[in-house]
Amino acid sequence: MIVVGVDGSSGSKVALRWALTQAERTAADVEAVNVWTPQATYWAGMPGAFVVDDLAAVAETVLLDSLVEVTREYGRSVPIRPRVIRGFPAEELLRAGSSAQLLVLGAPTHGTMTGLLLGSVSHRCVQGATCPVVIAPATPNRLPPQSLRWTDADRQVIPPRS
Repeated sequence: MIVVGVDGSSGSKVALRWALTQAERTAADVEAVNVWTPQATYWAGMPGAFVVDDLAAVAETVLLDSLVEVTREYGRSVPIRPRVIRGFPAEELLRAGSSAQLLVLGAPTHGTMTGLLLGSVSHRCVQGATCPVVIAPATPNRLPPQSLRWTDADRQVIPPRS
């Protein structure tokens, strides 16, 4: 199974595309995970919380909308299991990835200072994962096939697959 974190960002959609392609190559299933955290709010000095059902519904909508968008573009059939989890993103993704072949995440999209202050889910997952982790860039580099060249140990050029 390949676990992919999907939060609706461009990076997570690139990660989902990558995971679907990899799953097709390896005959694996994909588990698309959206993790949401209830946010505490304050009104007149009294702590409160958003309605949990509303946040769970928003997380589910974001996940399903992302799945529809990416699979519509993708066009092939790979078994996908959508999963919405309440918790802290890094912890829950690590838990979901503990029994996976691979954990796929989108690259962080916030700036350097925000990343230093808040930390990065992808960084935490890379540090704590028990399976391989792939970090997909928010904007994938798409090189023309003819510019991709690989060489073997004897420096012989290996042509790209068609």
